[in-house]
Amino acid sequence: MKFFHLSDLHIGKQLHHYNLRGDQEHILSEVISYAEDIHPDAILIAGDIYDKSVPSGEAVSLFDDFLTRLSNIRPAIPVLIIAGNHDSAQRLDYASRLLGSHHIHISGKAPETEGEHLKKVALTDEYGEVYFYLLPFLKPGYVRGLHGGELPESYTDAVKMVLEREGIDFSRRNVLVSHQFYTGNGELPETCDSELLSVGGIDNVDISAVKDFDYVALGHLHGAQRVGMDHIRYCGTLLKYSVSEAGQEKSLHVVELGAKGEPVHIEKLPLHPLRDVRKLRGNLADIIAQASGSRQADVSQQTDVPRQNDYVSVTLTDEVDPYKPKEQLEKVYSHILEVRTDNERTRKKLEFSEADIRIENPLSVFGEFYREMQGREMTEEEQDILGRVFDTVRGDEP
Repeated sequence: MKFFHLSDLHIGKQLHHYNLRGDQEHILSEVISYAEDIHPDAILIAGDIYDKSVPSGEAVSLFDDFLTRLSNIRPAIPVLIIAGNHDSAQRLDYASRLLGSHHIHISGKAPETEGEHLKKVALTDEYGEVYFYLLPFLKPGYVRGLHGGELPESYTDAVKMVLEREGIDFSRRNVLVSHQFYTGNGELPETCDSELLSVGGIDNVDISAVKDFDYVALGHLHGAQRVGMDHIRYCGTLLKYSVSEAGQEKSLHVVELGAKGEPVHIEKLPLHPLRDVRKLRGNLADIIAQASGSRQADVSQQTDVPRQNDYVSVTLTDEVDPYKPKEQLEKVYSHILEVRTDNERTRKKLEFSEADIRIENPLSVFGEFYREMQGREMTEEEQDILGRVFDTVRGDEP
């Protein structure tokens, strides 16, 4: 059983102020070309189809065109889609029953009542059936109706609650498609600036909830990586969606399942974006010279050389501010994301000694804040309570 594992298309996203429609149309066309050549048994899309819960008409049109072109491939390739945290479950579920008859299986929301269950799709190869379970993004509150209003204590418990009631036969081959923040085996996944994660990691799902599946196709994190075990994986995005992703290598994951118990084989096919995202650092003159050199050289096969149409984040290290640096850069780079300065002068501005930031009397400072907010002074009783709190924090009291 061979299938594509995609996730986090984020159709409709902008990179800083640039519209990515052309970039996304280009990379989705490359996925279609791979599908025509390889003809996988299925294509999995693990959530965050759109970048916003209310996508623009342009974004909907682009995804509709992608699905239409996939459905025109013969023999038909089943497409299995779940909603991510950026998607609207209701909008994604629209016409899902009709699309199912055309081999496009969509699951917008997790089961919320005792009568609802995960959408399951069975496909067959020479070793028998493979069962694909579609688990859209969920929060504990979404599934409290599964056990008489009982609220799961954590995201892990919520995922376990949903899966355990399915009565999955793990003597067979099973694949889970899920969009959550998974952790496990003491490994912390690599994250980037464009991902939304809860403060303190309260939305973590431990991989113990899903480890018995033969493969777990994850969405949510933009960098391709395993999570604790080789068969539990994020495939990452097809494109770089933030400057923090500049160093990542994007690829199309092709997953192959053999007989039950055999290791999963994963092949990463290269992708060729319309424009790359790069971080450039150095003196202005050197960066401009590098761009001029790339203009004269053949850089089509040189992945380490920036092209003039790439999205670039520039950090200038000149000690003397150059004249109109952005205007000079715009003459050689057409898609500038940002221009920053990092030199000795700017670093000194960020240096503060401990004495500069020490609050000698926090009670006095809070008193001024209280007076500003409440329009009155604190009473002696309030000052006494607050003083004991500060003493405890400092360790002056047991």
